[in-house]
Parts: sequence; structure tokens; C-alpha cells
Amino acid sequence: MLPFAALALLALGLAYANGGNDISKGIATLVGSGVTNFGSAVVWGTAWTVAGGLLAAFAAQGLVATFSGSGFLAKATSGPAFLSAVAAGAMAWVLLASRTGLPVSTTHAITGALAGAGIVAHGASSLHWAYLAKRIALPLGVSPVISIALIYALFPLLSRSALRAGTYCICIERRVAISGGALAMSAVSSAVVSTATECGESPAVTARVSALDAFHWISSALTSFARGLNDTPKIVAVGIAASGVLGVSAFPFYAAVALAMGAGSLMAGSRVTHTLARRVTEMTPAEGFCANLVTSLLVGAASLAALPVSTTHVSSGAIIGIGLRRGAMSVCWTTVREMLLAWLVTLPAAAVAAGAVFTLLRLRS
Repeated sequence: MLPFAALALLALGLAYANGGNDISKGIATLVGSGVTNFGSAVVWGTAWTVAGGLLAAFAAQGLVATFSGSGFLAKATSGPAFLSAVAAGAMAWVLLASRTGLPVSTTHAITGALAGAGIVAHGASSLHWAYLAKRIALPLGVSPVISIALIYALFPLLSRSALRAGTYCICIERRVAISGGALAMSAVSSAVVSTATECGESPAVTARVSALDAFHWISSALTSFARGLNDTPKIVAVGIAASGVLGVSAFPFYAAVALAMGAGSLMAGSRVTHTLARRVTEMTPAEGFCANLVTSLLVGAASLAALPVSTTHVSSGAIIGIGLRRGAMSVCWTTVREMLLAWLVTLPAAAVAAGAVFTLLRLRS
């Protein structure tokens, strides 16, 4: 029972590490374009990530089978040691990357950890390499390219709509209503959509937000929601064996993983957010909105189709695409090179870590 409890805790630790690194993918554009500050953005992204994680229990279960190891390995590995090594290896790399502020893919890390532990357990021939290439490597490699292409294709249309929306405001007006005589007065608040000029001149307006900013907040929520929907089943897959032995049904375990992701987002999400928001390229609110919309569409569609794309790659590709549209000099290529190196190192680093942990656990048993 104790080894399975340890496996469950390691899966929750991986969820925490994922939250600290991946929260940035949905909120970096809010911060980078000046719509809000880090604190508000992190809280907003966390709430929607948890919501997406909870829905994943009903809408994205196909990814659990993909990342449980059954598709990767020709031979099944019994006992909790194997998946504990996978969780520990992936978690170690994601935590290290988060400490250095580099956005990496938890999907990549889990894949590398499964491969590393599988090779130690049964040898390199035990891996279904064609399966890895088709179901994992291809979506992970193609998704950032598609993201950049979509930015180029959709940005002219989306930017015109965004600029038009920027001339409007959603205002909260507070007016005094009189009924039954002067003594029966009450203050009534209502939301009004009006032009920015009219909102600014009306003395009744107590609060307002640009329509473009409102759409940007919504797109950030969609991206964070899609990320939770896509990542939660992958982490659940690592600990699903433990949940069964411990008597924890599916939805409570999904909820625990989603809440652990939320905790990591709140407590450790600022460093990677700073990298994507400030160190890749400058962006306007309209550009940030477009990048988020493309990310949420791609990741959401991939989740429903059980395709294991990386939110890291999709979001980063969209932000890089925004910079490329303004010219190559608008992109900080030093940061991009650091990110690409981290992406390349993720698979072998997680594989080595998981293989080492599995070796230690096997020696102790």
C-alpha cells in the first residue's frame, strides 16, 4: 500500500511542477501586452486551469491510455516502481526548468521518462518506436509550426476585429432611480457597451474595461482552460494505478491533480511567465489576444482528438509568430535559442532521471 501512496504523491508532485511551468502559456500575453500585472494574471489563469482539469475527467480520457505506458512498451511492467520512476524523472526536469525560467513541455518530460524507465526495465527493443514517432513526436514537432502559420494566416483578420473592438468599452454605470416620490431613491448599477469616448465622458461610469481587453481576458481563460484539459489526463495516467489500489475513484483523482496544478501555478508560476511575457518579443494587446486565441483553438482541438500536443510549443510558437510578423529583429533570438535547447534536452534529461530512479528502486526491492 505504501509504494502506491508514494506513487500518488509523486503524480501530484508532477502536477505541481506542471502548474509552475505551464501556467505561463495562458497568461504571458496578458502581462506582456500590459493588460494586467503578474499577480492578477496568475490567479486568473489558475482558476481556469483547474476548471479545465476538472472537465478532463469527462472530455479527454483518451490521453490517459496514451500516457499510461501501454502504447509505449511492448511488455507491461507490474508494480508501482515503474510509474513512480516516470513521475519522479519528469517532475525533476520540469522543476529544474521552472527554477531557471525556461518553458518546457511536461508532455515531452513524461514521454522521455517513460522511454528511460522502459529501456532500463526491458531494453530499447521494448519501446514501440513507430508509436512514439506517430503519436508523440509528430504532434509535438508539428504543433509549433502550425501555430506560427496560423498567426500569419489569421492575424490580419483578427487584428482588424481587435482594433475595432478597442474603440468600445464595457462600462458599469451607477444611476439614481426615483420611484414613488423623492424619498424612495435607490442606486442602480448596470453594464453598458459604449464607445471609449462616451465611457470616458459620462459621470455615471464607475468602472470600465476596454472591449479588446475583455476579449483578451476571455482568450486567456480559454487557453488556460484548454491547457488544463490537455495536461491533466497525462498526469493522471502516471498515477492511475495508485488511485485504483488506494480506492480513489476517477473524478476525485482528476480533481486532486487539477488542484495540485493550481497550487503550483499560484506558488511558482511567475518565473516562466516572465520569460514568455518579456523576453521573447514585445506585443500589443491585439497581438496578445491573437496569440492566445490561436493557442486555445489548437490545444482545445488536440485535447478533444486525444492528440498529445504541447501547450508550451503551441503558445511559444504563437508568441514567436507575433514577433516574426513585425520582422526577425523583433524577436529575442537568444531567449528562443535557450527555449529550443531546453526542448531538445527535455527528452533525454527526463529519460536519464527516470532510468536512474527506476534502477535505484529495483535495487532496493
